[in-house]
Amino acid sequence: MSGERLEGQVAIVTGGGRGLGRAMVLDLVAAGARVITTASRQATEIEAVARDVGNDRVVPILADVTREEDCARVVAMARDRFGRLDMLVNNAGRGMKYVSDRFLTEPTRFWETDPDVWRMVIDTNVNGPFLMARAAAQLMIAAGRGRIVNITMNHATMRRRGFSPYGPSKAALESETIIWAQDLDGTGVTVNGLLPGGATATGMIPDGLPQEVRTGLLDPAIIVPPLLWLASDASDGVTGRRLDASRWRGELSGAEAARAAMDDAGWAIA
Repeated sequence: MSGERLEGQVAIVTGGGRGLGRAMVLDLVAAGARVITTASRQATEIEAVARDVGNDRVVPILADVTREEDCARVVAMARDRFGRLDMLVNNAGRGMKYVSDRFLTEPTRFWETDPDVWRMVIDTNVNGPFLMARAAAQLMIAAGRGRIVNITMNHATMRRRGFSPYGPSKAALESETIIWAQDLDGTGVTVNGLLPGGATATGMIPDGLPQEVRTGLLDPAIIVPPLLWLASDASDGVTGRRLDASRWRGELSGAEAARAAMDDAGWAIA
């Protein structure tokens, strides 16, 4: 774990019951933060995370990020219970296994995708972060400080054959990151993307994956050190960037590790 300390901070992590979300919740708490975490359908996993922590530093709440009123309710809980909101991590998402369990070996062409599945993925991965950020930004702007972190993925995967609608949804989230960072310029609120840097052992991976492929998956904990750095005062002024956790070097100082892992969000402009 990074050495960053976050005593007194309050974070919201959407989709915190498993995978990347669970890893981020546990280590934010270990660094001193209090965390509100959400699940959209069943609270079992996020309640288990709260029990694992064993104190009142994790607040689980059933909330659907595609519903404006649910997003407002989550942010209101941070305000009413803790009096502040320092960080929003837009982690909740839906992946390719909703299109097909065989998406890694038998790509589904876009015209073969069920339109209802397409809408569900776009609604969760694009509209969900917008609704959460819209609710959180107002509280953060009033405080003069805040961090919005959008969990994204490799550019290559955004362009990968057979990865509709997941790839397009994350490309849209990348664009949201760039535009929101500009919109919030001068407010003290930053917006950055964060990605593990490769296929990761999360609930988005189908159960039937061959063992030789599964052994190559990244550990979700890989995302923790750059996340804690983004949450800290050391990242003041860093906005509109993307950090690749697979390029983070723990032997370096936080600033040096961040430089090694960081690029501008979006794509190069000729």
